[in-house]
Amino acid sequence: MDPSSVLIIAAVALPLWAIVLYNRLITRKNMVSEGWSGIDVQLKRQANLIPNLIETVKGYMGHERETLEAVIAMRSRAQGAGNVEDRAKA
Repeated sequence: MDPSSVLIIAAVALPLWAIVLYNRLITRKNMVSEGWSGIDVQLKRQANLIPNLIETVKGYMGHERETLEAVIAMRSRAQGAGNVEDRAKA
């Protein structure tokens, strides 16, 4: 092979290699950006979970309080009853 053909092949191959390398770098950059976007979404979702949980607990708090007071009242009546029939009625 003469030197001019080597230079022509190098002149064609080098820019093609640079284009392929550039495309790979851009593809990987986009993959990293997508990964960070997914992380941001999960962090926002996690940050919203606690306030949502607090609101849910507040909603059930009144119901739980009523249930607990009813159980305490029934237990007091059952313990205060003298005989078996009174305990069964309580």
